[in-house]
Amino acid sequence: MSDGAATISSTLATSLVRYGDGPCIEFAGRWYSGVEIAAYADGIEAALLAAGVAEGAAVGVVARNRPPLAAAVVGLLGAGRWVSMIYSFQSAEAIGRDIEKLELAAVVADRQDWTEPVITAARRTGTAGIAVALEPPAVEQVSGIERVSDRLAAAGRDGSTGLQVLTSGTTGPPKRHVIPAAVLEHTVASVAIGGASPDDPPELMYWPLGGIGGVCQLITGAYLGKRIALLEKFSVAEWVRVVKTYGIGRCGLQPAAVRMLLDADLSREDLASLEYVISAAGPLDSETRDAFEQRYGIPVLLAYGATEFAGSVCTWTPELYRQFGAVKRASSGRVMPNTEVRIIDPDSGGEVPTGEQGVLEARIAVISADWIRTNDLAAIDADGFITLYGRADGAINRGGFKVLPETVRRVLVSHPAVRDAAVVGVPDARLGEVPFAVVEPIAGSVAPDPEELIGLVRDALPKHCVPVAVVVVGELPRNPSLKVALREVAALYPGAAT
Repeated sequence: MSDGAATISSTLATSLVRYGDGPCIEFAGRWYSGVEIAAYADGIEAALLAAGVAEGAAVGVVARNRPPLAAAVVGLLGAGRWVSMIYSFQSAEAIGRDIEKLELAAVVADRQDWTEPVITAARRTGTAGIAVALEPPAVEQVSGIERVSDRLAAAGRDGSTGLQVLTSGTTGPPKRHVIPAAVLEHTVASVAIGGASPDDPPELMYWPLGGIGGVCQLITGAYLGKRIALLEKFSVAEWVRVVKTYGIGRCGLQPAAVRMLLDADLSREDLASLEYVISAAGPLDSETRDAFEQRYGIPVLLAYGATEFAGSVCTWTPELYRQFGAVKRASSGRVMPNTEVRIIDPDSGGEVPTGEQGVLEARIAVISADWIRTNDLAAIDADGFITLYGRADGAINRGGFKVLPETVRRVLVSHPAVRDAAVVGVPDARLGEVPFAVVEPIAGSVAPDPEELIGLVRDALPKHCVPVAVVVVGELPRNPSLKVALREVAALYPGAAT
């Protein structure tokens, strides 16, 4: 086992015990003690062994933001197993297909997710099933799939441990990305500064557990011995309850959540404990950011990361914000420690001059000695601040002219009646593809006229950037990570194939 695996596993193996009878995870207003959470983890490991699953064999988790599944992830990593996340926000048939494709020794899922299609898929594959629930019996083997097949009993056992996490699925089906224990160790170490005290506010966690944001937040919290306030999904009421009840000082917010909090028109007293929020996982337009800061008096610090880097590549700190916040509003901050970033020309592969746009590449030694190319267009200024301009793979080629969706989106959201917008390329017989936009109006306002929005873009940008159509919807389609689901946006195009 690698040094990283030994460190992360040994620490997580004892982390739940350290909480003892004290509070560990709060869910729906109820605290679960360390003893209760550890009992879930121990019960799951005992059930796996009873099912014939070898020590160290790989296990899947149908990842819902609930205490038993959080305990499963921490416990399985602590036991030195590979853990593969399975998307919970999909049909039973899709969960079953994932189980058959992954061929894991066992799968842990909430009792509600063990439907007949899922059980049938596990039976076909030879995967053992473990059901967990908030009410007794807390951990049990699933009838009909109590034993793992001989073929899969030791699936994935190679003496190491780590995670297979899901990407957000913004542009297509979620994909799994492998994060070895040594990389998890790097991720935890980058944020695990100063330890934790029982008097500290809990970590507010609502990002989906199946993705990099949620699972790394969970693991870091357990690693430090922090209390965790777990939300099954984001809601303004629950988020505010946790912030007010526990005096949360900082937390992450997706751009959509920033807009939801702004729309809620909360009292400043509700958020008085917040020193700042960190917004990542997508573009946050400057109008929304400015309005949030003015309304609540809370700085919004931008950050940028990706699943393949197991965390952030660059971010703002409160110190940087005080020094540069007023003059570098569009930037996502400076590069993180132990991370190298460069901007290259996508055609020549050479580095571009300071301040010019290109494709971002990053190198983190613990992940790879090679540069890892992203699909994100960015620039680095003379002070080392990184600014993102959208995804290169999202660029629309309109008859040889390149259209960046984020450039068009920024114009659309500048309209006083537009809350958010999404721009995608749709097929065109003559030009190859053309831009199409969907906008979400501000609640309670008069819906903007699509022709007016098209005219707004025409006045601000070159002709090839003008959308061929704009559709106004009540709400943009989003995935559980609150990112806009671009495939669903494209399906709203009036000329889309049915």
